[in-house]
Amino acid sequence: MFSNNNTRAQTSTATRRLMKEYRDLTADPLQDTITAGPVSEDNMLEWEALIQGPEGTPYPSDYPLNPFTMTFDPPLLHPNSRSRSSRRPLTDVVYPNGVVCISILHPPGDDPLHYESASERWSPVQGVRSVLLSVLSMLAEPNIESGADVECCKLYRDNKPEFERRVREQVKNLLGI
Repeated sequence: MFSNNNTRAQTSTATRRLMKEYRDLTADPLQDTITAGPVSEDNMLEWEALIQGPEGTPYPSDYPLNPFTMTFDPPLLHPNSRSRSSRRPLTDVVYPNGVVCISILHPPGDDPLHYESASERWSPVQGVRSVLLSVLSMLAEPNIESGADVECCKLYRDNKPEFERRVREQVKNLLGI
């Protein structure tokens, strides 16, 4: 019985303290980059926060509401990325930056081209782990129906052994072996 009263007293103390901190945060926000508060005013012990990345950091100010950009650096020969190498015949000079092109990194909402569903695109419940798993999947099975590098898609589809040879050669060169 003593422990029940003690637990209630601790919860009451925590609730009062958190209510005060919530009022303080509301009255004097932490810059304009952090919003925090209880999920429900009925339970002050469960909070959520939205933290916008500081200017000049790799965390975009609208993350996690919108996805980050992922780039192969150095670019990798792959149907779902755009190579920046001008020495290779499979170069897309429009986007010479190695940006990864997968659905999970597309802005949330409906696809204006109606190719992918909103559930395949970014949502704030996604995270770095989800993106990395999608990249592994993309490397294992490129999406040549919606590739970023059309010439690379054609090579993958029409001459997969040559595609694989070029990738192996590129990886060896990148690793210096």
